Amino acid sequence: MRGLPEFDDPNLIVGLQGSSDAGVYRLRDDLLVVQSLDFFPPLVDDPFVFGKIAATNSLSDIYAMGGAPVTAMNIVGFPDDQLDLEILNTILRGGAEQIRAAGAVLVGGHTVRDVEIKYGLSVTGTVAPQQLITNRNARPGDALVLTKAIGTGYVTTAYKKGKCPATTLAAAISSMTQLNTIGCDAAHEAQAKAATDITGFGLAVHAIEMAQASDVTCVLNLSDIPCLPGVIDLVDAGYQTRATESNRSFAQSSMRVEGNADQHRMDLVFDAQTSGGLLISVAPEQADRAVDQARHAGADAAAIVGCVEERQDEWLVI
Repeated sequence: MRGLPEFDDPNLIVGLQGSSDAGVYRLRDDLLVVQSLDFFPPLVDDPFVFGKIAATNSLSDIYAMGGAPVTAMNIVGFPDDQLDLEILNTILRGGAEQIRAAGAVLVGGHTVRDVEIKYGLSVTGTVAPQQLITNRNARPGDALVLTKAIGTGYVTTAYKKGKCPATTLAAAISSMTQLNTIGCDAAHEAQAKAATDITGFGLAVHAIEMAQASDVTCVLNLSDIPCLPGVIDLVDAGYQTRATESNRSFAQSSMRVEGNADQHRMDLVFDAQTSGGLLISVAPEQADRAVDQARHAGADAAAIVGCVEERQDEWLVI
């Protein structure tokens, strides 16, 4: 992003700086608009399921900011000269189902011919100023709550190689198609100080981003981090994504590992997630409340995974 022009507008609440999940612009004193977009190639063969996963992932950034999705637009790359358009129709129907489930409205989109399928959404949401959540306000003493299990990168990589057990794949799909409105609601109920969604940079790097934005150190307890069922076996078999090593390389100079860490679980904190959960920073007395609400709403893996401490030499301690 070096060299890009800066925009000086007093109504721009959240822009390019700080690795935030979405942009935020003030329309009125009592109304903020939240905007984000995301798209990627298929992770699974079923076009309907892929559409649901991609849409859920795109909607997540709005929830991470404490907002509610209002409108969505399809972003599509599709090799219409090689594949039947019925496949695209099925992808879009999967996405539309999730948009409707989120209470938002599909208003259009744009399609280009591409050598591979790509799909996602540009999403616009709204949030009242007092309900806006960013990754900037984590405070020492806070507890860190994670609302979904990690490991989707290992699962989808193993699946592409025909080596993923059906039960593990099903658990990953269920997680990737679960809307993060659950985490957003839990964050509001617990009066969360900060939040971010866990996606392509993995849990470790997203935690580092929150720490940097808040000028604190995040501490993750490795044994408390929920993992998808069966994923440890896939880690042991080496089904990591290409992003795992780049995430690890990026994080190494900003983190410290204490004790004898389980290597398999260490690998998982660098695993690139698709449609992962929210990492929420809440006052310690509110942490159990956030977990209970998330689990009651269907996020069964929600757990307290660490805490926030005063700024140390490293941004992250595991």
